[in-house]
Amino acid sequence: MDSVQNDQPEMAKHARVQVAHPMLAIMGMLIGGFVGMFSETSLNIALPQLMTQLNVSTATIQWLVTGYMLMVGVVLPLSSIITKWFTTRQVILFALIDFIVGAVISASAPGFGVLLFGRMIQGIATGLILPLMFTVAMQIFPPYKLGAAMGMVGLVIMFAPALGPTLAGLILGVASWRWIFWLFVPLLVIAFIFAVTSLKNIAEVTRPKVDFLSIILSTIGFGSLVLGVSFASDRGWDSGIVIGALVLGIVVLAWYTHRQLTVEKPILNLRAFAIPGFRIGTILVMIDFGIILSAMYLLPMYIQKGLLVPVALTGIIMFPGGIVNAIVSALSGRLYDHIGARIPVRIGFIILMIGALMLALTSTHSAIWYVILAHVTLMVGAPLAMSPSQTHGLNALTGPIAADGSAIMNTFEQVVGAIGTAIATSLLGIGQAAYLAKGTTNAAGAFVNGAHYGFYFTFILALIGFLIALRLPKAER
Repeated sequence: MDSVQNDQPEMAKHARVQVAHPMLAIMGMLIGGFVGMFSETSLNIALPQLMTQLNVSTATIQWLVTGYMLMVGVVLPLSSIITKWFTTRQVILFALIDFIVGAVISASAPGFGVLLFGRMIQGIATGLILPLMFTVAMQIFPPYKLGAAMGMVGLVIMFAPALGPTLAGLILGVASWRWIFWLFVPLLVIAFIFAVTSLKNIAEVTRPKVDFLSIILSTIGFGSLVLGVSFASDRGWDSGIVIGALVLGIVVLAWYTHRQLTVEKPILNLRAFAIPGFRIGTILVMIDFGIILSAMYLLPMYIQKGLLVPVALTGIIMFPGGIVNAIVSALSGRLYDHIGARIPVRIGFIILMIGALMLALTSTHSAIWYVILAHVTLMVGAPLAMSPSQTHGLNALTGPIAADGSAIMNTFEQVVGAIGTAIATSLLGIGQAAYLAKGTTNAAGAFVNGAHYGFYFTFILALIGFLIALRLPKAER
């Protein structure tokens, strides 16, 4: 009996892949992932300024957000097969160079088209880095440190989008929006140096046969779905092109899913969804990410266009939420190590519902302290639900299928994030139109009314997340 008790802690001391300095090995990916997630929201605060300077509409400018996430969503499903053909080191080094190139193109862009092209190149890099960041963390840290390690990865995933508007706002207060992209370059160079000096390969390069039909179906399916929802914000949900894109996306994704479940070596092993722990964890992560991206898209614009606050001050208003997000992200992983996912995830979604309702009750005259409090509330709930959900889901997978878990989770997370942002944009437009239909010309009031529609959507997502979290088990050890 004593020998069994002594055995377990000894087994828990060993990682699946032994690395001399795990933190140094993963640091390049953490920095690259931070820049990637930072990039998803850093432009949100600059969108009103970009609309004026580039002379484009709200529906067009949102493509700087959804176009980026579209590329992330297209590349992510391919990450599993890519890591079987190339070493971890090769993939990460390519991704970091690709990101630097995309950042330089965006910073130098003469117009909207080139800027969007640069953003989409950056999306390719993020799509490669994100799943590997999770996979490597799961492999090189021992089980007894897994919650803390995933909390660190969760810090990158949650803190970077929360910090994006603040840093971008401060930059815009003193310089052009182009400097947001120039800021990426030195950080990515540092990440590249870490990857060159410390990152080793952690997966076997087997070079299996590539199922090109699955790649085509994945690209068309996920791409059409995001395109359809994005077009809806400009053309309306009853538009022929919107309905056509959505139907095409759903049909092709159904074909893609069937193929992944029947071929011998799938591009993305969707059989992982047959495991309840992974299925619930992934759905919760998707919902949480949809909440954070849709809310972070709406909030900076509400502060600028609804409260008429200058852009630099907008960044300062959002700073407390970013700090709180960082603290809770770091703590939530450790909570999982001690009490599992059930309690923190449920509490996280309850807090998210409260934060969404607070934002839905704002007006053109809301006090700054109230907006800060509402934002901080969201920034407590989102990371409290995120990291335990991720760890619960990925921890449910063992054996070869575990390598696909991170790619699956991150793929659906990014696709839902893109769809959530597009739906929030659509609801923003519907709310504005409903307000202006009353005969008023108050642009700030119309924008606030549209933002309320979006924040109600955030509340509904949080409610769905809470109901699903009720299915989390009491004990996971």
